[in-house]
Amino acid sequence: MESQDEAVRLDMKTDPESLQKQALWCGVKPGLRVLDLGCGAGKTSFLLHEMVKPSGSVVGIDYSSARIDHARKHYGAKEGIDFLVRDLTEPFDDIEPFDIIWVRFVLEYYRRESLGIVNNLKKLLKPGGYLCLLDLDINCLGHYELPSDIADLLPKLMTKLDRDYNFDTYAGRKLYSYLYDAGYEDIQMELMAHHLIYGEPRDVDIFNWMKKLEIANSQFQDFFECYHGGYDAFFSDFKKFFSDPRRFTYTPLILSKGRRPLSD
Repeated sequence: MESQDEAVRLDMKTDPESLQKQALWCGVKPGLRVLDLGCGAGKTSFLLHEMVKPSGSVVGIDYSSARIDHARKHYGAKEGIDFLVRDLTEPFDDIEPFDIIWVRFVLEYYRRESLGIVNNLKKLLKPGGYLCLLDLDINCLGHYELPSDIADLLPKLMTKLDRDYNFDTYAGRKLYSYLYDAGYEDIQMELMAHHLIYGEPRDVDIFNWMKKLEIANSQFQDFFECYHGGYDAFFSDFKKFFSDPRRFTYTPLILSKGRRPLSD
């Protein structure tokens, strides 16, 4: 999803009310030290900081220096919030442990490395702390009633993303096993709607979904040659479908959390 507009897209699609609901389920509260892994443009870290202040703190980490520059500029001018550039696939040996580690919409971009990322995080948790993994399942595929040509091509597009770009359309269903196999205790699971779109779409939803298609085209333009009229026709047809108030779109968000054993 890397593009010049990615920071804008991330900020626009981050809904404070939904995020707060998810963070409360994860146990975020005043006084805690929280790691926001894969913090992107920083808005999530800012919202988490609002929930842990005045005595708590948040560290946002992302692989993208552009995202971190944006985060520092727009959200970093407060005590108790910091942003760092790190390779998410490597262990972090220079950071003090956390009460909660929050990993939201991250593992879907690391299909091959996701298990290793989760395993590396355990030593960053205080004994008794919680690792919270939140990710989507059947990503981008929950639409009704798609025109037949789009319904045929969209799963092929997601398969290509998984195979060639290390994406994971089905990241959410794997989270429980990651925590279970790593020996976490008190594992809890929840299911919420991330996208639940019916009736007239909001401008932010149209922007988000159309931006996804624009970036997909920029990454592999030849893919859309099999669609009648190519990418321009696919984009136009999908936008027409998405703008129809009869359309129904959903994406399940799977939330998981597990406690690091006190004996570790």
